[in-house]
Amino acid sequence: MRSSFRFKAMNVIHRIVLAVTGGRLGWTAMDMPVLELTTTGRKSGQPHSVMLTSPLQEGAVFVVVASGGGDVRPPAWFLNLRDDPDVQVRLQGEPRHQRRGRVATTLERERLWPLVIADHNNYAGYQDKTTREIALVLLEPVG
Repeated sequence: MRSSFRFKAMNVIHRIVLAVTGGRLGWTAMDMPVLELTTTGRKSGQPHSVMLTSPLQEGAVFVVVASGGGDVRPPAWFLNLRDDPDVQVRLQGEPRHQRRGRVATTLERERLWPLVIADHNNYAGYQDKTTREIALVLLEPVG
């Protein structure tokens, strides 16, 4: 089964859990906060939302991992964000708010990657599955 299909299926299940429990369950996963990231489709121009975990937060900045489960291609949300970094983020109990996403620089990734995999080794496994360097994305507050 392709990683992109699994990722989409997990997102559907995640949204069902949130809906069925009225948001009481689903805002954390594997000891990480879950956020809803809404990007603008690079081809369609339409909003697209995905549920992502944030294995690391530095102050008000959320770090998300463009792993796609170790797929050879980066996830669609990453490509959308790369082309249009103005995104919306929703956290448990909060309304959507504007953020700007950017790919961590080489130096930032060298510092952050060990912190990410120290507590969440699944990301190291995803990196081992692919030849592409899995990007870390920083979701920074606007203003």
